[in-house]
Amino acid sequence: MILQFGTGRFLRAFVDRFVQHAQDAGHDLGGIVVVQSTASSRADALGKQGGAYHVVVRGYENGELVDRVERVTSIRRALNANSEWSAVLEVARSPELQYIISNTTEAGYALDDADQVSAAPPQAFPAKLTRVLWERFQAGGAPVTIIPCELFERNADKLRALVVSLAERWQLPREFVDYLVNQCVWLCNLVDCIVTPGPADHALAKSDPLLIQAEPYTLWAIERVPQMPPLWQHPAICITDDLAPYYLRKVRILNGVHTAMAAKFRPVGFETVQQVLADRAATRWVRGLLYEEIVPTIAYRVPDVAAFADEAFDRLRNPYLSHKLSDIALHHEAKVAVRLKPTYDEYMALFKVRPRHLSEVVPMES
Repeated sequence: MILQFGTGRFLRAFVDRFVQHAQDAGHDLGGIVVVQSTASSRADALGKQGGAYHVVVRGYENGELVDRVERVTSIRRALNANSEWSAVLEVARSPELQYIISNTTEAGYALDDADQVSAAPPQAFPAKLTRVLWERFQAGGAPVTIIPCELFERNADKLRALVVSLAERWQLPREFVDYLVNQCVWLCNLVDCIVTPGPADHALAKSDPLLIQAEPYTLWAIERVPQMPPLWQHPAICITDDLAPYYLRKVRILNGVHTAMAAKFRPVGFETVQQVLADRAATRWVRGLLYEEIVPTIAYRVPDVAAFADEAFDRLRNPYLSHKLSDIALHHEAKVAVRLKPTYDEYMALFKVRPRHLSEVVPMES
């Protein structure tokens, strides 16, 4: 069984769909229990639909334009952390639980000083996870594998450090800290797939309020660790000894361009990525950012970076996606710090001049 923190579009079109593929191939993973921590009504909607929804997969795949629908039924149960915390802790104690997965965006790792182990629930995600693992430890449950899908470099290492710091702050036993560090498995990874709301004009839009849309391209790069437990097999899962090149090219190129678009073009009236790339002047700006500033800063560390940039540009131009700049702009400051500011700093260090395009979208420090 998988305990998943997050009910948003991305995890439902990515991890939950992959689990569906595994189940369709005859691998029983025990289903997914999702936990919603935000004020949205997605957990209720999932409950009303029995955890089932559809993903429209559209775009270029092996050079061909595809348009297909996949039904996902891998979610067994949807819980609201604020009103059903005792049920979340019940899942934590379950012998069936093997994996914990999350996607809380770049802002999701912020701690809340008011959180305590007795809170029902704690507010910050790392505190919720600490409490869940503490519950499992007290129940004598087997160690689990934690796969955080946030777009942080070394995401699992950072999350583990936060959980350990909370365990120590809450004065939990040293045996529990050993359980966290030496028995549970924390997998650094990188996820890559563009996911958008379901198209309003699709035949399923009225019957399935949870309809979402995804591009055909998918990659889940996971860094190998000692004593790594077996994961379910899927064509998108790539086990690697070095995650750094995958992270650099994805976060700096695809996510960096997205965040730059939101900063540059949303204030002047553009609403989607596709509208930006339909405008000749805007496209020149995007290509200048990508090929003149982002690619040169990582070319010496990432093999075939130009080819990946070409592929990323084609993915951005997917005619089926309506990727809203307002969605990309959520948690904008945190995204700029991860996706654009390092490129700006490295460009300055390498070339001793300010990058023209990045200077327009990266706030200057006072």
